[in-house]
Amino acid sequence: MPRMTAPHAPAFRVAARLGLATSALMFALIVLGSVVRTTGSGLACPDWPLCHGRLIPPLQFNVFIEWFHRLIALLVSLLLFATVAWSLTRRALRARLGGLALLASGLLLVQVLLGALTVWKLLHPSVVSSHLAVALLLFASMLALTLVARAEAGLGAPVAATARPPGLLPAFALAAVMVYGQSLLGGLVSTHHAGLACPDWPTCHGAWFPPLAGLVGLQVLHRWGAYLLVAAMIVVAARARGAPDAALRAGGPLALGLTLAQVAVGVTNVFLAVPVWLSAVHLALATGLLATLVTLTFRAALLPARAPAASLAAAS
Repeated sequence: MPRMTAPHAPAFRVAARLGLATSALMFALIVLGSVVRTTGSGLACPDWPLCHGRLIPPLQFNVFIEWFHRLIALLVSLLLFATVAWSLTRRALRARLGGLALLASGLLLVQVLLGALTVWKLLHPSVVSSHLAVALLLFASMLALTLVARAEAGLGAPVAATARPPGLLPAFALAAVMVYGQSLLGGLVSTHHAGLACPDWPTCHGAWFPPLAGLVGLQVLHRWGAYLLVAAMIVVAARARGAPDAALRAGGPLALGLTLAQVAVGVTNVFLAVPVWLSAVHLALATGLLATLVTLTFRAALLPARAPAASLAAAS
């Protein structure tokens, strides 16, 4: 991807900073959403958009958690719309960032509606799970916008000019999709209170292959998804070893390490009866892993699919 010339680079740098700030605050919001769920604070404010009919309600423990979650959501919305406005009102930025900016705007509107429905539908599992699904998509889209803006501004380490190995880009992209899917399964486990449907590990009620029905089936599918993800990350790490780019070579093992840490936290959740703080760590690791793979996928896409013509001529 070509670096932007000096006249446009400052505008892209502003977009990159706004996008990074929005993505970081969105990460905190997603993790805080886990705290809201696991502390049973989702209906501590029984109305929306106010809380007990007030902008600032009596800040009892559960009320404060839900109210603070809404406050961070408001800040995320303001930052996101500032990023979108900056990206769409400048022609050079609109050409490169406009699609992602519009996507993020649409996802935010859906997310706000789902936030309201979460209260109005009294924490219906399908609505709460959809809320997490859209939150992760919104986070990924804002991260992608940030990465494009940084690349166009000439920020970060330059990408190697050597062609990427065959299969590297699909491996990273597929791993990112798998992490997203596994996160959604984890969200279903959480919203259906199935975290302890299997009170032991690695078996479930002493069985290696229990019936895949009800909450037990949901928990077992989540476990199998984790094992499949570990296998996929081993492949990703192995493929990344041959990448011509140092960041990609380091990123493969990093993704594998985060996945193994995530599995360890999930197992510990079972033995500690799903404490609030560990559930938050579990979601934080999942979101961080998704961010890592989105970043690696983007960087792999910057590598040329084929060796430059000059390199081919020299080789011949």
